[in-house]
Amino acid sequence: MEELIEKAARDLVKSDYAIALTGAGVSTESGIPDFRGPSGIWTRNPEAERKAYQTYYKFLANPKKYWEERLSTPSLLGDLAKMKPNPSHYALAELEKIGIIKCVITQNIDNLHQKAGSRNVIEYHGNAFKLRCLNCGGRFNSEEFDLEKLRIEGNLPPICPICGGILKSDVVHFMEPIPKDVVKQSLEEVSKCDLMLICGTSAVVYPFAELPRIAKRRIIRKEDKLVSVIIIEVNAEPTPLTEEGISDYLIQGKTGQILPKIVEEVKNLKNKI
Repeated sequence: MEELIEKAARDLVKSDYAIALTGAGVSTESGIPDFRGPSGIWTRNPEAERKAYQTYYKFLANPKKYWEERLSTPSLLGDLAKMKPNPSHYALAELEKIGIIKCVITQNIDNLHQKAGSRNVIEYHGNAFKLRCLNCGGRFNSEEFDLEKLRIEGNLPPICPICGGILKSDVVHFMEPIPKDVVKQSLEEVSKCDLMLICGTSAVVYPFAELPRIAKRRIIRKEDKLVSVIIIEVNAEPTPLTEEGISDYLIQGKTGQILPKIVEEVKNLKNKI
């Protein structure tokens, strides 16, 4: 493993535009369960996953009922407001701070990358602390709305202050299209990267899982040579990306243990330059 950590650090230091893709495995060490791991939410409760596939359609059919259920049902992820970043988040924020990582594209909705200090974060599946208008695309911090008061007064759903459209949670539900601005920004980052660091994702949820495949198809010129984008996985278990040869190599283990070691090695290398 140490050799692979050193290799990852060398590849990162040599990169011109490295980005990170992160999934639920990055936040498990903060106490937030993942979905498809051995103890994941969907693994333990397939019925909950089945119901989750109906959520977006419930919103479209009856926004008021959607909001009433959302405000009265505990989150499957726990109280995200109380969760704190772990060494994985801080390591990626540090890699951005020292100019290595240019962007984090995350499946996570927990806001922990921002809490750890990452600035350029694309939230592919939305943010649990924001609301989004499906009409104009505007996003708002949930604190801007007294949702409980709206519920008591029978005034749900909340209304967009910009266009008067109906607001839903910014979280992207199953069967809901990824917002167009998020798709555009993500593809722009993938089109610029020469290295992709994939951390804590099972790589089975599309279209997010397509991003590494898009990167792998790109041929770029480096040092007068035509090469493919370097793709590094840091995951607890092999994924389809490993098995299909999309990733160049896998560093297997907990992201909270491996990423800080990569940061330390990157700093050592940069000090020698």
